[in-house]
Amino acid sequence: MIGKTVKAIRIKQGLSQEDLAHECNVDRSYISMIEVGRNEPSVTKIFDLCKGLKNKPSDFFKLIEIEYEKAWESE
Repeated sequence: MIGKTVKAIRIKQGLSQEDLAHECNVDRSYISMIEVGRNEPSVTKIFDLCKGLKNKPSDFFKLIEIEYEKAWESE
């Protein structure tokens, strides 16, 4: 859910993985692994991602909650 949300926000803002990686001081492959669900970012990295996406952490977690509720309802 975190990766799906990061990717959706990134694409909506017209950022490439490379752009976001640069903003967060990480490698592009790290962003890719988060987006496909192969890596779960730490809380510190989530805050870095929020900064790179110019998104408040509270707004980011609200989006995560929406995705969680969708997944929960579909079970």
